[in-house]
Amino acid sequence: MNTGTKRLGRRLALVACATVTTPLAAQGPPGSDIFVASLAIRDGRAVLGQPVNVTERAGYDNQPFFLPDGSAIYYTSYRNGQADVYRYDLATGKHTQLTDTPESEYSPTPMPDGRRFSVVRVEADSTQRLWTFALDGSDARLLIPSVAPVGYHAWLTQDVVALFVLGTPNTLQIVHLSAGRPDTIAENVGRSLVRVPGSSQISFVQRTADGEGWVTRQDTASTVHRIVRLPGDDYFASTPDGTLFSANGSSIYWYRPELDESWVEIADFSAAAIGGITRIAVSPRGDRIAFVAADPPGNR
Repeated sequence: MNTGTKRLGRRLALVACATVTTPLAAQGPPGSDIFVASLAIRDGRAVLGQPVNVTERAGYDNQPFFLPDGSAIYYTSYRNGQADVYRYDLATGKHTQLTDTPESEYSPTPMPDGRRFSVVRVEADSTQRLWTFALDGSDARLLIPSVAPVGYHAWLTQDVVALFVLGTPNTLQIVHLSAGRPDTIAENVGRSLVRVPGSSQISFVQRTADGEGWVTRQDTASTVHRIVRLPGDDYFASTPDGTLFSANGSSIYWYRPELDESWVEIADFSAAAIGGITRIAVSPRGDRIAFVAADPPGNR
């Protein structure tokens, strides 16, 4: 294995939160596609439309995030040995590549000011830190020099960002940009970071000693509480009214804290050969859902 391949393996292993071994990582991350479906509430139940595979190619397309106006999604696509940021326009079906750099960019996220987006960038020496770009993918800037390796992030206000920081254990850290100093909120956390709707607080996955993942909410700077155990591994999303969505296998579930005792299955896509569902994103208006599933058999 040459030096370049070793470096690529280290980069992918870190981005995958140390769950992928270097030999496998050197082949590229597992293939995945992004699906988008309509979302409506009828008679007190969530109804999903037929999901559309909006990437539909062999390879890694992942980490969807809706733009604030709901017109498009940012996502990460791994091609030709590295990851870049793309934009998919929901009305036209057009894909636009935004970043094209020697580095790899993951987890594209609109910033609260609406003028830039942020990413986790894997730098030339494999350091993972938070960077920011102009909306057209130009003007790359390092945002938080002191915190690494960053795996995931979520904006709470224009000045405050929550970071999933890889380590033993993985930690949730809150950074005020004006101060530049991170505060550790929780340890042994999972990969989902979701801003609590209508607040500047964060909800996240807290892992127990036996490996269970719980959706957990930060109440104050020093207190958190568990909400519900996840039906699957590590991912959940929230609608503007606080309803939670998650997945396991071919099924998508929702949880309404004020009505349900636990998760309720709202869709099973096994008949459509859609499985291995992981990440979920909900549009700002709550009228669409995007999710990531394993590459269909024909694309592998």
